[in-house]
Amino acid sequence: MYFAALLARTEDGWEASDTELDDVETLSDLADLAREAAPDEDTVLVLIEQEGGWFGVVRVDGEDDPRIYVSDAAAAARSSYGEILLTDELLGRDPGADGPDLDALDLDGTEDGEPDDADTGEDGAADTGSADSVPHGPVGDALVLDDLGVSEKDLRSLSGDALGEIAEVLGAAEVLETVR
Repeated sequence: MYFAALLARTEDGWEASDTELDDVETLSDLADLAREAAPDEDTVLVLIEQEGGWFGVVRVDGEDDPRIYVSDAAAAARSSYGEILLTDELLGRDPGADGPDLDALDLDGTEDGEPDDADTGEDGAADTGSADSVPHGPVGDALVLDDLGVSEKDLRSLSGDALGEIAEVLGAAEVLETVR
């Protein structure tokens, strides 16, 4: 079960709206959607969660680049919503890299399934990780909500109803509940 909401900060406080992400395909689309919810280029938070799996926060301040935090990148990578947030830049990947360069591969006779000594760890197990794998655990800007009262330590320790806890600190719990 997924939940996505926009929290827009106004001079009167936070305004919440639930949002459908079905037409959102990229982070740019998501940032544009957030900017439309901001009356005067105010701060907008896009809050996304998969119940019991992961949560993400995207912060858009006017025309600045979005700031992103994802609580568990590996879990989010298995979600269409998570894939929107997990950009190459966020994961530290070379943008546009589609995989290994086949011309650069060293085909030394081990391609028939026998692992090369360099491909095994000290315990002899095959190394199945790669530079393009998605890390388990949090990724992104853990200070995304620091100036709003949610410290890096607090953000990283959230579990359960993380979005509710964030909204509580922001003073937006009631408005968030109206769209849940």
